[in-house]
Amino acid sequence: MIANPFGLPSSIHVLERGWLSSNNILFLGEQETALVDSGYVTHAPQTLALIAHVLREHDRSNRLDRLVNTHLHSDHCGGNAALQAAYRCRTAIPHAEAGKVARWDEDQLSYKATGQQCPRFAFDDTIRDGDALLLGDLQWTALAAPGHDPHSLILYCAQEGLLISADALWQNGFGVIFPELEGKSGFAEAHATLDLIAGLDVRLVIPGHGAPFADVGAALATAYSRLDYLQDDPLRNAQNSVKVILKFLLLERQTIPLEQVSSMMADIPLLAACNRRYFHLGDAALADWAMAQLVRAGAAAIVGGELRNAG
Repeated sequence: MIANPFGLPSSIHVLERGWLSSNNILFLGEQETALVDSGYVTHAPQTLALIAHVLREHDRSNRLDRLVNTHLHSDHCGGNAALQAAYRCRTAIPHAEAGKVARWDEDQLSYKATGQQCPRFAFDDTIRDGDALLLGDLQWTALAAPGHDPHSLILYCAQEGLLISADALWQNGFGVIFPELEGKSGFAEAHATLDLIAGLDVRLVIPGHGAPFADVGAALATAYSRLDYLQDDPLRNAQNSVKVILKFLLLERQTIPLEQVSSMMADIPLLAACNRRYFHLGDAALADWAMAQLVRAGAAAIVGGELRNAG
């Protein structure tokens, strides 16, 4: 947990999480407590414990008033249901996702497509590009940030020069450009989002993953370079995506029997679509390639007939 690094206002507490969860940003305002992003479902007990600890430290026990999601990938909203049950907090999601969540459309939400978990949750409010939010007694503006996800938002506080960048910008890159895997435009949108961030007066970025960072220029240069590299050959984005999705599953399960990896990957719609569009391999061949890549990178090991998490 990182509390108020880089001179953050005392009303902001950044809970830096490890994978599988996104970071949680807790705001302690005079009139309202709020949380941005809730992590992955398997980490929900830890999320509840971390938030309860900070609330107790500041005499805010049993009071989380509002939950805001930057986007609805499982690692950013998987804790929603648990937080709603514990605190009955009002929940705000990106406006474009409202219909999918209201009817819990398994085919349109990303969880089934990626083979990930997310318990059903409700919402009370929606957020659009340009909306103003009061978080931690500071004014924030929600800005559309497509690329990684078509409906993702970032939150900008001009007064303090703070940016909650979700997965649009990390210190060393950004999240997978998922739309491109399905034949939709994503690279151009990601570039426009980086241009948007470059035009803001930002002194500190609070990313969706990793520690807050102040060298925004260096992060943007890295992100632009990586985006150019992926866009030059979209197969690279597909290869990275397959590895990321398999690693996510391995992080969640820790071990997967080797004989199950091929069928498991084939049953994940996004991986199957990615194979058809970019790899043109048999199921077993794609699984063998993905496992070999993780092993070569030190992110997995094959031991006793199992693929095991490593790194």
